[in-house]
Amino acid sequence: MNSSRRDARPPRILYLSFYFPPSRASGVYRARATANHLAARGWDVTVCAAPMSFLHDVIGSVDEELASTVDPRITVERPKLNHFVWEKDLRKYSGFRARMPLLAQRLYQFNQRKLFPEHYASWGRSAVARALRLHTKRRFDVVLATGNPFASFAAAWLFHRLTGVPYVVDYRDSWTLDLFNDRPAFPDDHLAWKWERRVLSRSAGAVFVNEPLRRWHAERYPDVADRMMVVPNGWDADLMSPAGEAGVDPGIASRPLRFGYLGTLTNSQPVEELAAAWTRARTYPELADAELNIHGHLGFFKTGKRELANRLGLDLDSDGQLIDDPTTPDLGIHYRGPVSKTEVASVYEHNDVLVFLAGGGRYVTSGKIFEYMASGKPIVSVHAPGIAAQDVLDGYPLWFNADSLDVEAVANSMVEAGKVARGLTAEQRAAASRHAQGFTRDTLLAALEARLRVIAGRERITVSDGQSAQ
Repeated sequence: MNSSRRDARPPRILYLSFYFPPSRASGVYRARATANHLAARGWDVTVCAAPMSFLHDVIGSVDEELASTVDPRITVERPKLNHFVWEKDLRKYSGFRARMPLLAQRLYQFNQRKLFPEHYASWGRSAVARALRLHTKRRFDVVLATGNPFASFAAAWLFHRLTGVPYVVDYRDSWTLDLFNDRPAFPDDHLAWKWERRVLSRSAGAVFVNEPLRRWHAERYPDVADRMMVVPNGWDADLMSPAGEAGVDPGIASRPLRFGYLGTLTNSQPVEELAAAWTRARTYPELADAELNIHGHLGFFKTGKRELANRLGLDLDSDGQLIDDPTTPDLGIHYRGPVSKTEVASVYEHNDVLVFLAGGGRYVTSGKIFEYMASGKPIVSVHAPGIAAQDVLDGYPLWFNADSLDVEAVANSMVEAGKVARGLTAEQRAAASRHAQGFTRDTLLAALEARLRVIAGRERITVSDGQSAQ
């Protein structure tokens, strides 16, 4: 039996992921799942993530329960970040900025224009410095960087230039493509294009969340096309029970229907169309007393919450709390607040119909849609036609898609979904959830893990007794 190994120690990976638990940014779930998947398969994982001061003071919210789901074998480092662009408190200015604010501003803008065009550049430099110190103690075999922010990509490139360690970039978002307007995000002479070309040219691989995004980048960087692959988002089996094990609510016939949206509401989504379609749907007898529950955050940052609430037809007080005014018409829309990732399964179970609200065009695949399908509940689409998420939903038996943002068409889809929800059976839920079984995170991440082993030179060796070794 051939039992030789290239290296007896576990393969070691540096994972550059700015948004990592307890961050509650939308991309954090892919990062959490990736790190956990690698740790479970024997990797020694070190994550470089955002400093806690940024999560608490700038974003203003965290999900501590999500942090508890990170594999304890994972080491998390938090390099420093310059808060220059976000700092509004004059008392916290550096001495230089306080004495010469205009010069400090010009220097910062110069760095953005000439060195790296992103506010997170200082974190990227700090991450490289921290990684070099760690590398001198125990070398890394490969680097995986996920964006945004894309300072992580530049950090992976620089670390490679200094150490020779190969790196892979994971585009969970797009850098130079405006996903919501289907056009380049920057003018042709912008520094971002130079950096993206530089990063991709030396990368050992590039990962995208759907085929349209991979194709768009392959057309622009044909020399790297053979190193590109698709790893879709998925749902987290450790946080959700299979819908096939769930029954149906026997009381649904005698109570108002509950429609639910779960996720972060943003200005890129068709919020007004959702509110208008919902108002129209409630004019039908089937939904006259139905409620629409909005679960999650209103925007990514503390500012902007009121604007999003107003777009839904809701009001907030000076403390950011919803105003319950009995003199205003009841829209049937209720903001239920943030939900920990560990509680999403109960939110899906509570609601009868799930509303898939998404912005953007053909390159957009929302990570939330995988959880929606895993719930085995009827899903109503509220988005422009032709987005990439429709490829995932195709074949889901409880999908109600107007294929339009026309208010009347979306309202009709809501009514039809409500009718099905009233008579939903356990068998229908199980059939719907079967469509989602191929989209668990672990299933979809297996190909990436295998590719990383090859790049790191630590691929598994199959031995004669049918077992595998590293």
